[in-house]
Amino acid sequence: MKGEKKKQIVKSIKIDADKCTGCRVCEVICSSSHAQPKYSSNNPERSRIRVVRDPITDIFVPVYAGEYTKAGCAARNKYTIAGKEYDECTFCGASCPSRDLFKEPDSGLPLKCDMCEGEEEPLCVKWCFFNALTCEKREEELEEGTQPAGVEIGLESLVNKYGLEKVEDSVARIVKKAKTLS
Repeated sequence: MKGEKKKQIVKSIKIDADKCTGCRVCEVICSSSHAQPKYSSNNPERSRIRVVRDPITDIFVPVYAGEYTKAGCAARNKYTIAGKEYDECTFCGASCPSRDLFKEPDSGLPLKCDMCEGEEEPLCVKWCFFNALTCEKREEELEEGTQPAGVEIGLESLVNKYGLEKVEDSVARIVKKAKTLS
């Protein structure tokens, strides 16, 4: 019907840092589930979740990859936890130009947690033996056309890294090759 907004189920991961032991099973299952082919390898750099650790006090905080940002933020707040000082970037889930966290190691493309699309719950939650990660679901109204598609974000990142001309040439070669195969 006209005027009605679509609704969707949105998953989010709730993190209880008090329960995290730093075992990094979440990183392993995430990286291996995103390997090509699935489960064929394990590279923690491809993981959409990372465990931040303070080695002196053994505090562990899982952080999962959020939205891509075109520029590093201006906020440089400091947080003190159990007597240790952390900067704001430590707990930020954004993939941004000011650091290499949450970027695909081979291409430099930004990584974002996809909540293990197609699975009942994210695999990091399913495999967290200490229940430090739990999945919460809520229903939200869907605003159409507000988020750029993953392909658009990926292409924009490639243009930023290699320049428009190189990306155009690569796409033209791929299209030409695909046409000769069909």
